[in-house]
Amino acid sequence: MNRPFDRLVHLGNVVVDVVMTVPDLPRRGGDLLARTTQVTAGGGFNVIAAAARQGLPVLYGGRHGTGPFADVARAALAAEGVTVAASPTPEADTGVVVVMVDPGGERTFVTGPGAETTLDAADLARLGVTARDAVHLSGYSLLHPAVADALISWLPTLPTETTVFFDPGPLVDQILPLDLDRVLSRVDWFTGNAREAGLLTDAETSMAAAARLGRRTGRAGVIVRTGPAGCVLAVRGRDPLPVKGFAVAAVDSNGAGDTHTGVFISMIGAGLHPAEAARIANAAAAISVTRTGPATCPAAAELAAFLAAG
Repeated sequence: MNRPFDRLVHLGNVVVDVVMTVPDLPRRGGDLLARTTQVTAGGGFNVIAAAARQGLPVLYGGRHGTGPFADVARAALAAEGVTVAASPTPEADTGVVVVMVDPGGERTFVTGPGAETTLDAADLARLGVTARDAVHLSGYSLLHPAVADALISWLPTLPTETTVFFDPGPLVDQILPLDLDRVLSRVDWFTGNAREAGLLTDAETSMAAAARLGRRTGRAGVIVRTGPAGCVLAVRGRDPLPVKGFAVAAVDSNGAGDTHTGVFISMIGAGLHPAEAARIANAAAAISVTRTGPATCPAAAELAAFLAAG
């Protein structure tokens, strides 16, 4: 299960986040003034940036558009040294997400889909994924029927050795159950937060959810992120294991889960034991929540210094 790999092929949706820090969420029909506003690449970009900053080469295999949001997304990918596989999609811009961050650091989203939701079988066939690659899939992609059909048909064509990571996303309860089962049967690693794992399993605890997900997936280890507590790791054939987090003063949780996922992927790619990979991912997520903005993963040297300091 824990096979090193040379590259991450990311098939989540890179979009643009309009991030606003707000004193509270607006009432229905109301209005309020944001304290700060930031326009930045987000969505799948957060996982990509986290993996790239640890030195893992990344290919973005998703679609991107032609327009001002697409320009922001491509510039951000280029700044992280990420290769983009597809040409710009004509007559469509990249999607946008409005993110409202409240004083407690919690975030609320509204998503406007764009060109990234038009991925098709031809796009996937051109990627040339090999046994030395890893693939990252997002549950957001499964919300669009044509994209879901293309991905589900493509997954069985991958080399058996290709490591597949799957993050269900917050809208997991809107994914068609049959589509979800077909994806889970092929993934090597499921990584989601406690709420998402609970929705999928009806389990009352993250430990129980991780155990149930480990039985439901075909090849997988399971990561259930538990916020400040860290995460739960369930490796096939073993009881779930809590992996402790790091105590920090959180100011913005936006992107912390993606940071965790990207760093975990890069550590597995480097051949680390899953428990150590999860511990390092917990540290990266802890650093992330002390910063504002979505793509707040530390670089490899900063992460190493944080771990060395205990």
